Order: sequence, then C-alpha cells, then structure tokens
Amino acid sequence: MAFQYVEPSSCDTFVALPPATLGNRIIFGKNSDRPSDEVQEIVYFPATTHLPGEKVECTYIEIEQVPETYAVALSRPSWLWGAEMGANEHGVCIGNEAVWGKEEVCDDEALLGMDLVRLGLERADTAEKAVRVIVDLLDKYGQGGNCMESHMAFTYHNSFLLADRKEAWVLETSGKYWAAEKIEGGVRNISNQFSITSKIDREHPELRSYAMSKGWWDGKKAFDFAGTYSYLNTARMTTTRGRYCEGYKLLKKHEGSITAETMMAILRDKESGINMEGSFMTTGSMVSILPQEPHLPCIHFFTGTPDPDRSLFKPFIFVPNIVQLVKTSSPMFGPEDPVKKQPRFQTKPDRRHELYIKHENSALMLESSKEKCEVMMQQIRKLEKEKIDEMENILQNGCLDVNQAVNLFSSCIEDEIHIYA
Repeated sequence: MAFQYVEPSSCDTFVALPPATLGNRIIFGKNSDRPSDEVQEIVYFPATTHLPGEKVECTYIEIEQVPETYAVALSRPSWLWGAEMGANEHGVCIGNEAVWGKEEVCDDEALLGMDLVRLGLERADTAEKAVRVIVDLLDKYGQGGNCMESHMAFTYHNSFLLADRKEAWVLETSGKYWAAEKIEGGVRNISNQFSITSKIDREHPELRSYAMSKGWWDGKKAFDFAGTYSYLNTARMTTTRGRYCEGYKLLKKHEGSITAETMMAILRDKESGINMEGSFMTTGSMVSILPQEPHLPCIHFFTGTPDPDRSLFKPFIFVPNIVQLVKTSSPMFGPEDPVKKQPRFQTKPDRRHELYIKHENSALMLESSKEKCEVMMQQIRKLEKEKIDEMENILQNGCLDVNQAVNLFSSCIEDEIHIYA
C-alpha cells in the first residue's frame, strides 16, 4: 500500500481577477513549500521544435514529445524535471498542490504533478488548453512516484491552479479521476485539500460512476467533488482555521484593490502559516501580473530563495533571446545524478546555485546583527520597489524596451548579490 503523508507538505496558490484587482489585470501568486534543505531554482527554456517520434524524459518516465513546445520560466525543486510553478510565453501560469483523499495514492513511478505543471506550460497557450493537456496526460500515463529527494516515499494526488489573461481554472485530481472549475472573476485559492464542491465545469467521464462504485456517493444527493473524494466537511472549508481559510480571508480582505504588491504581502504572511518556517518551509515564491490587454507584456516575479519575507521578487518578461539564468540554475550531474541512478536517492548532492549560496551566507551573517539585518532588508525592499515601479511604468505606458528585458531578471540578480556582499 502506498505511503500517504498528510501535513508537512503545504503550499498555497492564489489568483485574483477583475473586479478584485486594480488595473484590469489578473494577479497570480504561489509559495512553494518544501523541505528546508531543498534548493529552488529559476530556469528558462526557449520555444523549441521537435522531430516526429521524439521522446521527452520527465522526472521518472519518458513520454511522447509534441511538435512544438513554448518558452517557459520555471521555479522548481532543483532535483526534478518538472516545476511547482511557472509561466509561459503566452501568459499562462500554473501552480500545483499536494492533496490527499479517499483514493489510495500510487507510489509507482509515473508523471509527477510537477511534471504535469511543466508539460501544461510547454504545450498550451491558454489556461483552458492546459487543463486539457494535463488531464489527457493523466489518462495516458497516470500520476505517481516519490515527490521528495529522499529514499523515504512521499506521494500525493495533485491539484492545480491555472491562469491566463482572461480567466483561471482549478483542476483537482484523485488518481486518474478529476474535476475542473472555471473562475471568471473575483478571488480563488487552493491549498493542500480538495476545494471544488458542486460547481464543476469539466470532469472525468467516470468521476461520478466511480464514486458510486466505491460507495462514496449514492447517486441521489447533489454531487460534491470535495465532499465525495476527500474526508473533508466542505461546509466548514472557509470557516475553520487553516491555510486555505486564512489565504481566502487575506484575498477577501483586499478584494477590489489587489495588486502584485498585495499578492507578495500575502505570500510573506507568517501569522497565517502561508509563509512557512521550520523543517518544511517556503523555499520559493512567484507572483505574476497578467494584463487583459494583449499588447501589454505579462510580468512574472520570482524569488529563487527561501522565505519571501527576506527575499527579493525579481521581474521576468518573455522576449526573444533571453539571457540564460545562470546564477539561479543549479549544478547538473547528468547520468550520475542520484535521481537517475537505481536505486534512487542514495546520496544527496550539493544543488545550491550562486544566488542561493549568497542569500544563505547573508542570512547566517545577519543572525548575529539585528542592525545589519535591518539595513540589508531596507536595501532589498528599496530595490524591489524600484523594479515594481519600473514594471508599472511599462504597463501604464506600453513602453517595453526589448533589449533591456533580455537581461531584466539576470541584472536584478546581480543587484541582489551586490547587496548581500
């Protein structure tokens, strides 16, 4: 029987759509909460064409490649192929969460939920198409495998929040079964629990009949996905204390005036538990601005370092000829990587990238000096505000300098490292 572990893994993904936001934009945000010693890297892969019959090697299994993949920017645990969150050149953003329910979790190696995030971004130019990509891959290849860089099994089902310039979708899975909800306005968040109840816009064709065969649903009362497939009392989801509830309350508190800075503040919130500390902690964060006007660029902010409260959100814009993100890319170990060798995860290599090391060293140094810590954090916040203002100017005036955008993320990393030095 698969090992099912339910609490330390905890992530939160948020989306706000007009009229909940300012400026006719969709705002997307996510924290990636992982073991505290795990390195989150920010990587970029350009659009690529592929030969007929070509395969793609995901974290554990090889699958059929498609003729063309879109450019993607990913924030991911550095040991795997997929990602917990990211965006593509068409303004699609996806984040995933671990969820558990009545259906047994499969620990056989298949596609990880994080693989499905990357595949959805590489193969879909809208959030709705990404839903279709993910459920088709789920049906063909299944989901499963160890989701942590460890010889101890850690497995789960997956939920996804997907957004583009026009709308958002929540997709929640239980084994091969799934339900999807379309979000066209207001606010929505997902955490480590099923959250789709009776508003189901798409579903697996056997979702309800399977539930009846398991005795989870009698076929008579109104069908509630979360209530049927999980052990959760869905009537109490947004009223009981917990990260899902606390995240929802923070979104509602700012509804009507949500900006990228609002979303960053939510991701930094420690009292709610959204910004996690301890053996499982927030190892990376992402916020995206998705303007509904197609001539304006989508802007994505990534930290690439632990604890958003002491990290810098750095802007990234998709333009041709992006400079490779060397200082947020972890070392590669090829066929000798313990993830690739059987049995897996027998050793754990040093996957720290340059930005992570500088950030880590500065944190250790600052523990001994509150005054130095305050000065450095003032510098970080000042730089972040300058970058946010620069991005706002681009969105207000439509004046994107493509040549400057090529180095936007990388130059911001240099400024950040200079502060740590």
